Amino acid sequence: MTITADDRIQIIDLMSGWTYRDTANWDMLRTLWHPDGTIKITWYEGPFGGFVDGSIRMAGSPFNTKHLIGTPVPKFNAKGDKAIVETSAMILGENMSLGLGCAVQNRFYDTVEKRDGLWKIVFRQAIYDMGTFTFPKGFVEIDQDALAKYPDEYAALAYLLEKSGFPVRGTFPTRFSDLEKAMRAEAEKWLAA
Repeated sequence: MTITADDRIQIIDLMSGWTYRDTANWDMLRTLWHPDGTIKITWYEGPFGGFVDGSIRMAGSPFNTKHLIGTPVPKFNAKGDKAIVETSAMILGENMSLGLGCAVQNRFYDTVEKRDGLWKIVFRQAIYDMGTFTFPKGFVEIDQDALAKYPDEYAALAYLLEKSGFPVRGTFPTRFSDLEKAMRAEAEKWLAA
């Protein structure tokens, strides 16, 4: 099967569609996934519909986020109906009641599939590359014991999520980690199947 410009445009639209989350366009956000689509990120793991519901709850909390989305890089299977897509992004978070924010560089790592002529996400994960705190109102004391629970690459984000009422469960892939290698191997098996 030939990969067309339309295939690439649909995939770019899927990845840039993440901005629907930042603009509270929940109905459009729901269109990015296949009905059986799932997601696994710091504060949520499960069906995508539950993630949207959790995002609505987060939008009503003191914790706000903005995502800057880079150019998606797809890798297609031989049939041209499945792809792995890696997209660099930056997560900017802020809880003004705490006077604390973060800037985290990550890569979304998606498996996407073309069904009935439409590309949609099957599974989204993230690889966390590096992150830091921001101090919008001046320096704020950080609980070093709470911060030490997380890998440096996403510690600032996890700390803010926890302090904002969104628990972080589990450990997530970081740049060049064994978890990243295992995630990539699993996705490649899916792509080849």
